[in-house]
Amino acid sequence: MRTRVRDTRREIERIANTPTLGGLFLSFLKIGTVGFGGGLAVIAQIRTLAVLQRRWLTEQEFAPGFALAQTLPGTAAGNVATYVGLKIRGWRGAGVALGGFILPSMLMMIALAILYRHLRYLPDTDRLFHGLNAAVVALIIVTAWRMGRNTLVKRWQWLLAVFACIVVAFFSAAVIEVVLTAGLIGIFIDSFAEKQLRKLGRLQGVASRRKRMSARVTLQRRRRRIRETHFVGGYLTRAIAEERVRRAAMSTPAGVLPAETIATEIDTPADEPSRDSVTSDQDSPKSPEKKSGYLILFGASMPILAKVALLLTLSTIFLRIGSITFGGGFVMIPLIEAEVVDSHHWLTHQEFVDATALGQITPGPVLITATFIGYRVAGTLGALVASVSIFLPSFIMTVVAGSSLARFHTNKILQSFLKGVTPAVVGLLVAAGISIGRAGIHSWVGMLIAVIAGVVLVRFRPNAIWVILGAGLVRFVLGFFIA
Repeated sequence: MRTRVRDTRREIERIANTPTLGGLFLSFLKIGTVGFGGGLAVIAQIRTLAVLQRRWLTEQEFAPGFALAQTLPGTAAGNVATYVGLKIRGWRGAGVALGGFILPSMLMMIALAILYRHLRYLPDTDRLFHGLNAAVVALIIVTAWRMGRNTLVKRWQWLLAVFACIVVAFFSAAVIEVVLTAGLIGIFIDSFAEKQLRKLGRLQGVASRRKRMSARVTLQRRRRRIRETHFVGGYLTRAIAEERVRRAAMSTPAGVLPAETIATEIDTPADEPSRDSVTSDQDSPKSPEKKSGYLILFGASMPILAKVALLLTLSTIFLRIGSITFGGGFVMIPLIEAEVVDSHHWLTHQEFVDATALGQITPGPVLITATFIGYRVAGTLGALVASVSIFLPSFIMTVVAGSSLARFHTNKILQSFLKGVTPAVVGLLVAAGISIGRAGIHSWVGMLIAVIAGVVLVRFRPNAIWVILGAGLVRFVLGFFIA
C-alpha cells in the first residue's frame, strides 16, 4: 500500500511539473508581453521560468540550448523559446512556445502600423521620429561594436568585416550574396588555408634550422682549417698562410638543401546542362458564350490573384531572409531594407527607418519589424504572412538541430561557415547604421542625440527601450527651441 501511494504521489508530481500545451503557451505569452531589453535579457527571463521557477529543465539541459540558439539564424530569444518547448513537449511544444512568445509583439506592431498612418500626419511628429531614429542608429552601432569585440579574434575576420561594410554601404552590393560569400571564405580559410599556412610555417622552420646548422658547421670547419694553417711548424710566412686559407675555403663544397614541393590538383567536374522538354497543348474551340463566361470569371478573379501573388512574394522574401541571417534580429535590418525599399519599393527609406524604430519599442524580438512591413504592403493578412515567414526557417532549424544537438556542434564545415558569417554580420550592422543614419538623421541635433545615446548605452548599459523613448522625447522638446 505504501509503495502504491508513493508511486502515485510521484506520478502526480511528474504530471504537475510537465506543462500542458496551454500552460506552455500562457507562460511564453507572459514573457512575450514583458520581454523588453533585447535578446540576452529575454533569454534570462526564459531561463528563470524554465529552470528556476517551473523546473522544466536543468542547467545542464538549458545550456546547450542557449549555445545552439546563438549559432542558428533568426533571433536568439525565439530560438531558445523553441528549444525549451521542444525539450518539454516535442515539436508541438516548440510551436506553441514560439507562437506565445511572438504573439504580443506582433499584435502591438499591427496596432502601431494602424496608428502610424494617422500619427505621420499630426504636427510635430517628425521631431519625435527624428529622435527615435537617432537612438536606433546608436543602438545598432553599439551592438556591432560589442559583437565585434567579443567574436572577432583573428585578423582576417576584421578585414572581412570591413570589406562587408564597405561593399554594402558604399557600393550597394546584395546583402544575401555578401553573407554567403563570407561563409564560403570562412570555410576556405578555417578548413584549408590556415592548415596549409601552419604546415608551410613548420616546413620553413625546418628549412631555416637546417640552414643555420649548415652555416654553423661550415664556419667551424673554416676556423679549424685557419688555425691549422697558421700553426704548421711555426715556419710559414703570412703570405703562404693566407694562400692556404684561400685554397681551403675554395675546396669546401657548398651545402644544398633539399626542397619539397607539394602539389595538389583538384578536379572539378563540369556540370552538364539539363534539358527540359517543352510540351504544348492545343485548346479545343469553345462557343462564344463559354468564352465570355471565362473572361468574366478571369476578370473577377484578378484582384484575388494579385493579392495571392503579392502574399507569395512577401512570404518568399522573408523566408529567404530568415534562412540565412545569423547573428540576431539586427542583422536582418539591411537585408529587409534591400528588399522592401531598394528592390520592390514597397516602403520609402523614411518609412523603413520609422518601422525599425517602432520595432525597438515593442517587447519581443527585433524581427517583429516584419509585421509592420507586411501590414503596410498587404494589410493584416500580409502582417501575419510576413511574421510567420521570417520566424519559420529558424523554427525548423532549431527543431532539427535540437533533436541532434551533438552532431550539430561537431560539424566542422558548419562551424567554419559561421566563423566567416560572423565578421560579415558585424560589417552589415555598421552598414545598416550608416544607411539608417542617412535616411533618419537630418541635422546636427540628430547627430548629437545619436552620439549621446551611444555613450549612454556603452557607459551605463540601460534598457534600450528607455534610451530610444528618451531620445524621441528630448528631440520633441528641443523642437520648440531649435528647428
